[in-house]
Amino acid sequence: MDKVAIVILNWNGRQMLEQYLPSVLQYSKDEATVYVADNASTDDSLAFLEQHYPEVKRIRLDKNWGFAEGYNKALAQIEAQYYLLLNSDIEVTHHWLTPLIEHLDNHPETAACQPKLLSIFDKDRFEYAGASGGYLDRFGYPFCRGRIFETVETDNGQYDAEADILWATGAALMIRAKDYWDVKGLDGRFFAHNEEIDMCWRLRIRGRRIVCLPDSYVYHVGGGTLPKGNPMKTYLNFRNNLTMLYKCLPDSELQYVMRWRWFLDYLAAWQTLLMNHNWGDFKAIYRARRDFQRWKHDFAADRSEIQAQRQGEKIPEQKDFSLLWQYYAKGRKLFSALPR
Repeated sequence: MDKVAIVILNWNGRQMLEQYLPSVLQYSKDEATVYVADNASTDDSLAFLEQHYPEVKRIRLDKNWGFAEGYNKALAQIEAQYYLLLNSDIEVTHHWLTPLIEHLDNHPETAACQPKLLSIFDKDRFEYAGASGGYLDRFGYPFCRGRIFETVETDNGQYDAEADILWATGAALMIRAKDYWDVKGLDGRFFAHNEEIDMCWRLRIRGRRIVCLPDSYVYHVGGGTLPKGNPMKTYLNFRNNLTMLYKCLPDSELQYVMRWRWFLDYLAAWQTLLMNHNWGDFKAIYRARRDFQRWKHDFAADRSEIQAQRQGEKIPEQKDFSLLWQYYAKGRKLFSALPR
């Protein structure tokens, strides 16, 4: 059994593998086994690996299962103490694995952790997808130390302290195999987007810790599969975020939050149409809300099981404030300016 299995999920990503896999092998091969799980690519990704990196273990999936179920199916074939889910567009650094492994070795209460995520295009800035650890506001909007909505901060070491977080980025997520399977992994029905937030939230509900360890840092391209502004990305984000809230919110908050989200989601839809003239995102938000209502009842058993595992009503990393109010009304665009 591997101690650490680094698993890169690939779909038509030969260019990313060619560019960024060498750093993973250079800085990880002494501490981990590297796998590439291929979501039935139609490019020459697997042939490229076989020719140039035969030491990388390959898992062939029979179709494009998406991020969530692709990882579930790949990890089910790997025996390891720790999984490290790693995007193919990540450049890692010297000794990046050491702080992650040492923390999990020494803190059995921690289920998962992430490194600090910086932009590969501007290495002094955080990267949107995870920055220095993720949180949620009262109404389910995700934000990070170093990134709120579209405001991404320069990294001046202001978030270099280890911190408990609500969710770790799926771009570079180390998790105990036992914890992964205890919560049944990522929710494959999500396909992509919000799946790592959902899984980490379910772990926090059980009382397990999620931690950001900025002593480890990596560089991320981001947006490689579905770039910002893609209506499918908007659709998946809204549908999956609502589904996650339905699954994970305690009974005392569910109706209140969902009423507000009805208003806020339709406000967002009309704002993107009238102010940004974005007909694609307008339709995507309406379709996401419609489809959430259609499939919500499929998650009723999940909700009951999750709530039965709840270790406390309140999780500190889900904040009581409205991020929209703080950001747009009060002009608090930096994580350090938000209420504690």
